[in-house]
Amino acid sequence: MKTEWRSVTIDEIAQKVAMGPFGSSIKVETFVPEGIPVISGQHLHGSRVDDSPGFNFISDEHAQRLANANVMRGDIVFTHAGNIGQVAYIPDNSQFERYVVSQRQFYLRCDRSKAIPEFVTLYFRSPEGQHRLLANRSQVGVPSIAQPVSYLRTIEIPLPPLPEQRAIAHVLGTLDDKIELNRRMNETLEEMARALFKSWFVDFDPVRAKMAGEDTGLPPEVAALFPERLVESELGEIPERWQVRTLEEVAKVIYGAPFSSSRFNNSGLGLPLIRIRDLATHNPTTFTDEQHQKGYLVQPGDFVAGMDGEFRAHIWKGPPAWLNQRVCCFKPHPSIPRTFLLETISKPLAEFERGKSGTTVVHLGKSDIDTIKLAIPKAAILNVFAQLSGPLSRRIVDNASESRTLSALRDALLPRLVSGEVKV
Repeated sequence: MKTEWRSVTIDEIAQKVAMGPFGSSIKVETFVPEGIPVISGQHLHGSRVDDSPGFNFISDEHAQRLANANVMRGDIVFTHAGNIGQVAYIPDNSQFERYVVSQRQFYLRCDRSKAIPEFVTLYFRSPEGQHRLLANRSQVGVPSIAQPVSYLRTIEIPLPPLPEQRAIAHVLGTLDDKIELNRRMNETLEEMARALFKSWFVDFDPVRAKMAGEDTGLPPEVAALFPERLVESELGEIPERWQVRTLEEVAKVIYGAPFSSSRFNNSGLGLPLIRIRDLATHNPTTFTDEQHQKGYLVQPGDFVAGMDGEFRAHIWKGPPAWLNQRVCCFKPHPSIPRTFLLETISKPLAEFERGKSGTTVVHLGKSDIDTIKLAIPKAAILNVFAQLSGPLSRRIVDNASESRTLSALRDALLPRLVSGEVKV
């Protein structure tokens, strides 16, 4: 199966291997509003450089002075200090044609007549590739790869003929494309649900339109559900006949339980454990085989929030997982749409976070949660909102579940394809 594969050093397939600039070459004060984007670690989470987080920029003149650190489409970027092991290539459809790598990065430009960047990147993201890349890491101080440029040149990789490189890259790239499509679709769906919520329940657009004698833009039967004036309440102005209710009147709050750290592992034994650091990624890396009788097993679609430092509410898009201490879950009563609860508790949680900024108190306690009050509209309005937002919420969870399945398939295929164990 591998008769046409050969083992080559990176030096044999490289046009160029070079370091990023010196630490003093790029500073905050050198950033400009527009110019040449600077790649940092946040852009290297997948196999392709990710443009979505946005960039800091330096001027074209500054980038010209750092010409050896300029990278183009097709170049492969590595991190050599800090979060070592990151590797991604700049795709041909990247937002920009030219970038500058940061001080903690170095890059490889392949000779495309011998190796395509997609395949080389996939190899270095495989367990074998990661092992070889990190074999020369320093064991002292900040994690780093010693002499990264000269060391990279010596690494040997298995290399199939170009047609097979392209076929392997196509198979795995197709999976990545679908995962990325799901991510972007979920961003759009979340924005749609958030925009509708803001219009109806924050800005009170239908009420204000009726007060001004204007068309609400809603179907007549929906517009008729909204009152025609705002009234004062302890939460400020809210639509007439809406009620101010405590959080416990509209939802059950489930608090995380303590789990013994002696039972933790990162080998996938037992069930994953949701910790505060997992809320943004929805990808818990800590597992426990402890079956906690008082614990709560969070399901995809549940709403979870941190209680230390990070207070935003999230739709949990990860797999079923235990709810760890310092994390809580909100379960809406049957009359309250799930998306409505998520969005409406986000405001008081954000206010709590702003109120605690600059102080040493960064803990959200049960006593704080008990003080949360919400403006609740009539049931008929909530029913219409549920009909509109419910499918969006369910699609978000389904997309995330599909992406987890595709990621598992990709991760299983990756080492076998790039080693030649499985043939395309």
